[in-house]
Amino acid sequence: MKLFVTGGAGFIGSNFIRYWLREHPQDFITNFDLLTYAGNPDNIRDFNDEKNYNFVRGDICDYQLVTKTVAGHDIIINFAAETHVDRSIKDSANFIKTNIEGTRVLLEAARSNGLIRFHHISTDEVFGSLDFDSSAFSEKTPYDPRSPYSASKAASDHLVRAYYHTYGLPATISNCSNNYGPYQYPEKLIPLFITNLIENKKLPLYGNGRNVRDWIHVDDHNRGIDMIIQKGVSGETYCLGGNSEKSNLEITKLILNALNKDESVIEMVNDRPGHDLRYAIDYSKAQIGLGWEPKINFSDGLKDTIKWYQDNQTWWKKIKNNN
Repeated sequence: MKLFVTGGAGFIGSNFIRYWLREHPQDFITNFDLLTYAGNPDNIRDFNDEKNYNFVRGDICDYQLVTKTVAGHDIIINFAAETHVDRSIKDSANFIKTNIEGTRVLLEAARSNGLIRFHHISTDEVFGSLDFDSSAFSEKTPYDPRSPYSASKAASDHLVRAYYHTYGLPATISNCSNNYGPYQYPEKLIPLFITNLIENKKLPLYGNGRNVRDWIHVDDHNRGIDMIIQKGVSGETYCLGGNSEKSNLEITKLILNALNKDESVIEMVNDRPGHDLRYAIDYSKAQIGLGWEPKINFSDGLKDTIKWYQDNQTWWKKIKNNN
């Protein structure tokens, strides 16, 4: 099988390629990435010499280049996205362009090349915010995005479904909870706090730290995508969760404990505008229909993630020093 992976130099995309080359060595991957700030060449350096791998630098909004490059592939897997909520609040323009227009271009390229199969990576944030006593998100939860980022991802999800219904494009969607693991850009909570502690810096915690997220290790997420590609039903959406709901304060204390730091380094900062209170995922559809469930215990996954950032300081210090 020939895979056309967009955003493969980013956090989840690079881990996906690493996973796929390991688990499916007979397949061929084209990695199509613009190498914006979060698309890091160092993320993909270890497989640049793989014979079943090719890198193409390009913008998913460039219809001619995308259409030409995607020809002959069996599936498009769309990781390419602007993803940071804080950046979307400051300036939504790139989120609208990449997440909506970019997805439309990819869908058109899939349609014009003989209805290439399409898998779209999305987020649980499209569902909005949960109260502490509310049931978890599922594939039947109505969309209620509350940030420019989540609104742009919701729009892209709707486009994918529209191309399935209107043009018969074989397509699937996965909505996942918060990912963590190696190669994550250190603007997100877990890598930011780990790297700040290594550098003896403060930990800027939004509001009172009570906001809850469900955490999934990137390897569990990518294994779920694999199973959707192998077994998923066209036109369907699958929610992938980690069964690890933690408040931001809990996460902070776990990282502090692992690095033998005390809570004096916590710095409470003004809360994010429109900060969603809680996310949680019901992944029973994927569990029943695909035989998938998360395998990596959060405690073990966090321990391994902390060690990775300790062992790869050159990687993340280069990023922090350039910002």
